[in-house]
Amino acid sequence: MAINDDKRVIIFDTTLRDGEQALQSSLSPKQKLQIAMILDQLGVDVIEAGFPISSPGDMEAVRLIGQNLKNATVCGLSRAVDKDIDACYEAMKGLDHYRIHTFIATSDIHVQDKLKKSFDDVVEMAVRAVTRARKYTDDVEFSCEDAGRTPIDHLCRTVEAAIKAGATTVNIPDTVGYTLPYEFGNIIKSLFDRVPNIDKAVISVHCHNDLGMATANSLTALQNGARQIEVAVNGLGERAGNCSLEEVAMTIKTRSEYMGGLYTGIVSTNIARASQVVAGVCNEPVPPHKAIVGSNAFAHSSGIHQDGVLKNRSTYEIITPESVGFKENNLHMTARSGRHMIKSCLASLGYDESTYDLDDVYARFLKLADRKGQVFDYDLEALLFFSPDKEEETQFELESLNVISGGKNVIPTASVRLKIGKRTRTESGTGNGPVDAVFNCITRLTGIRCELTNYVIAAKGSGMNAQGQVDVDVMYQGRQYHGKGLSTDVIESSALALIHACNSIYRARIIADEKLENKEK
Repeated sequence: MAINDDKRVIIFDTTLRDGEQALQSSLSPKQKLQIAMILDQLGVDVIEAGFPISSPGDMEAVRLIGQNLKNATVCGLSRAVDKDIDACYEAMKGLDHYRIHTFIATSDIHVQDKLKKSFDDVVEMAVRAVTRARKYTDDVEFSCEDAGRTPIDHLCRTVEAAIKAGATTVNIPDTVGYTLPYEFGNIIKSLFDRVPNIDKAVISVHCHNDLGMATANSLTALQNGARQIEVAVNGLGERAGNCSLEEVAMTIKTRSEYMGGLYTGIVSTNIARASQVVAGVCNEPVPPHKAIVGSNAFAHSSGIHQDGVLKNRSTYEIITPESVGFKENNLHMTARSGRHMIKSCLASLGYDESTYDLDDVYARFLKLADRKGQVFDYDLEALLFFSPDKEEETQFELESLNVISGGKNVIPTASVRLKIGKRTRTESGTGNGPVDAVFNCITRLTGIRCELTNYVIAAKGSGMNAQGQVDVDVMYQGRQYHGKGLSTDVIESSALALIHACNSIYRARIIADEKLENKEK
């Protein structure tokens, strides 16, 4: 690929190759295509779509992706073996442009103990592989596997030979995440100082995160002359993962001046969507604390932090959630929240501070937060309309449920008995599954038709006595409500979670009616 701007950093994405190696099961060609299309829209320059020789599925995936990409260059991986390189060609032949990425290990431990060859043999294999790949395409990348532990003399010799053979990109991987930033930066600097034909190729880096240094090592390599970084969305990859695409892209964008004016072609507002698609397709949830894309990345629960963010977001946010594609930050209302946060939330709900006693509301809020852990806006609103002994009073209470579910010839059926106010009612119904059947019964019993937008189940405790906690988010009349249920029976947990949300909706409806009455008066 021809990018001649010395300030432009090429983003080489290996989510579909190295990232897939970390998954419990392989992705199908269609799943890979779905992710590739998102990466293309994200502005990735090169997409390593797979390892064609490894399986017919990978061969098909590389071919399918290459045929559908609009902007990015498709790339196939190969060992320094003729049949691997030929398989890459078979997967991508007929395309206007593609890359073959071939590699061989160069560190002493790999050369001696894994390959069981001499270093001269390794250099010869590298040259032969690059030469063969150049017969198929003028875009050839060569990687010195485990370069981070390769003696610098050997590394310089291999890089020079690969470039001379026709490699247009030479990749320097820290395959086992062993090096420190200063150390890895010096490796790149030494290559630029000692390899005479270094200007004939783009120097790339591929850093793993075993010691948590992947992003730092990659950025240090850029400062020492590298111009391609190999990354994966959400940091997916072998063992502790690869260098994270979102971390690299946003660091370069946010600290451009410190990075010497470097930039990428990444459309940052598509980052959140790419992260969510990859997490969903790969069944690899993003950890809440994950930089840039985690659910806590733009969340604030400390009262001091919330106060600062409300006054000026830059006090505690170095990038905005909108800049990576999220809609807004999250100010969690917990026992750590201060008065300013509570006042601001009530103002956003339309309540003037002259209509309530902030000290009284805040004191009751703290008690509620201690009991619930997290308070939502409708909980806060309820503090204004309900007396302390009734602010969590429930309209709907589960008395019993019975579920029948089984093989493919059994229709999931549920029977639910709820206490509604002072009365008790029972409803039976069917559904696509046992939880759906229970939810259908609860919907009819409460008369609250809400849309389920999120359902999460997690084990609390361990062993046979562990309880299942279900959290649900539902949408009702344009407003989101949360419900939580806990039981050793996950079906009962699900029912309790939805009933919890329905009680919140019920209280919100009472509040809305009272506000309307007051307005009419």
